[in-house]
Amino acid sequence: MTDNNLLPMVIEPKQLENHLNDDNIVIVDLCKTQQYTQAHIPGAIHMDYRRVVAAKPPTNGLLPEPEQLLELASALGITPDKHVVSYDEEGGGKAARLLWTLNAMGHENISLLNGGINAWVDEKCPLEATENFAHSDIQYPIAINEQVIARKDYILENLENTEVVFLDTRSPYEFKGEKKFSARAGRIPGAVNMDWILLIDQNNHLKLVAEDDIHAMLTERSVSKDKEIIVYCQTHHRSALTYVALKSLGYNNVKGYPGSWSEWGNLTVTPVEL
Repeated sequence: MTDNNLLPMVIEPKQLENHLNDDNIVIVDLCKTQQYTQAHIPGAIHMDYRRVVAAKPPTNGLLPEPEQLLELASALGITPDKHVVSYDEEGGGKAARLLWTLNAMGHENISLLNGGINAWVDEKCPLEATENFAHSDIQYPIAINEQVIARKDYILENLENTEVVFLDTRSPYEFKGEKKFSARAGRIPGAVNMDWILLIDQNNHLKLVAEDDIHAMLTERSVSKDKEIIVYCQTHHRSALTYVALKSLGYNNVKGYPGSWSEWGNLTVTPVEL
């Protein structure tokens, strides 16, 4: 049995390799199905990303309803004592969104594999092709944790709050309104932009960039640990990686906006800044 305190929120491949046989760890693969079929981390359960989010078109990336969350927990075979480690092939967006979703349903023990399958393979960690399944008939005691969720009405109430920072993790083109994927272009008034791509080291197998670099980028944007930080993108996919990265670095008061710009930008009652 593993002491959960031994597992950091962002875990390195070699660290995880040392815990592959621990019975309270659940490893979740959010790679494309073909990638999982070819090779994955031993014991990893494959999860289709579409099961992690919900949609009410045109709004996507919503937090699933409790019934869907129960199905998710059952498919992963998790109970509150389990420690979930997730990974993907794209730099961590899908894997981090699973972790945020778990946090939002009240599950606390989570880790992101730094660099995902790319770093795992590069560091010559073991692989398998066996398909793994886990199912639990035990109903997970879901308790929605509003401390990690920023809903539309909450954001509207805090637009003038100087203790709240809105961190937009979309591309600069989306942030400036030069590219749009919703009815309206632009950003939440007062938001600052930090493209999620800046967190990913393209020259180091999609691992997160150095901690000092992340702190420097945040400081440059006046994002500090004493503020409440609300992260968003188009569907809280890209911003989920920012959520995990910040939480792992001690920015404890971070919320994710499910739906993100796919909700805000498709409404007529929400203010937009260009």
